[in-house]
Amino acid sequence: MRQHRHFYIDGRWVEPAGETRTFELVDPATERVFATVPLGSAEDVDRAVRAARRAFAVFSSSSRRERLALLQRIVDVMSKREADFMAIASQEMGTPLSSVSHFRNAVDQFREQMRVLQDYPFEQRLGGNIVRREPIGVCGLIAPWNWPIQTPCTKIAPALAAGCTVVLKPSEYTPLTCVLLAEVFDDAGVPSGVFNLVIGDGSGVGDAMSSHPDIDMMSFTGSTRAGIAVARAAAGTVKRVCQELGGKSANVVLPGADLAAAARWNVARGTFNTGQSCHAPSRILVHQDQTQTLLKLLATEMAALSIGDPKSSGTTLGPVVNRAQFQRIQHYIQVGIDEGAGLVC
Repeated sequence: MRQHRHFYIDGRWVEPAGETRTFELVDPATERVFATVPLGSAEDVDRAVRAARRAFAVFSSSSRRERLALLQRIVDVMSKREADFMAIASQEMGTPLSSVSHFRNAVDQFREQMRVLQDYPFEQRLGGNIVRREPIGVCGLIAPWNWPIQTPCTKIAPALAAGCTVVLKPSEYTPLTCVLLAEVFDDAGVPSGVFNLVIGDGSGVGDAMSSHPDIDMMSFTGSTRAGIAVARAAAGTVKRVCQELGGKSANVVLPGADLAAAARWNVARGTFNTGQSCHAPSRILVHQDQTQTLLKLLATEMAALSIGDPKSSGTTLGPVVNRAQFQRIQHYIQVGIDEGAGLVC
């Protein structure tokens, strides 16, 4: 069993401050504990923020060329570790190894920021005025468990391109992918304090980040409940807050649509990443005269899925991240049945 004992703060792997709680990571395919990680505290957050604040004084004045070179080094180092990232993501949250977009979309975040940064207008004249776009400061980033590689990179890449420094809190259910990210940034020569990683839960680390007076902006992706907590905690210091609270949306199938194609698309998108995506089309609105036809097509598509060990190359649908999520899904299925819905498969 792997025991990870450190956070990445100010360019170094450091032990948590004071007494530390630990969190067990459970492989959803076997339901066995495969690793433990420390859960940070407000003191750990403060150390990381102070490091990020010191680094911001220098990094914010770095040149466009220097930031482009840094992003390129990150792409180069990260590109060599696809297998490592996918292996740990599969073990942490059950996504099949075939879901390589987890990793490739993450790398593409840095490539896209390089493209934007190449000729981004940081300063423009508007009439008799000059509009100058400057880095906002220290950014607190909180990432969810269901996209543990891509979502952190979606936040980190533009922050670095803009000249900001960051403190990242991954989900306590999927922290090891971000440990790998820290290794990549270290190998790529990200300056000390520009990137900091503190593992923890919402009450121990998330609240401390959101309320910290030296964090200038919070970026949160997750549930509405937790998003409200972040906004409330951030209000006292009047920091910027950017949130993506997600939610599953309906797919509308019009009467003239190709029903077979609609069924194929819905099942592919709805079960991708083992169905653990906020954009999964888990509801379908279809004309009542076409309901039975579409249900049969959906059942056929579902039957074609290969359910099994996410580490097997042939698996297209693995287990959900943990028992609590599994039980929640069973609850919603039962609610539907109790309200008169039919169970097709």
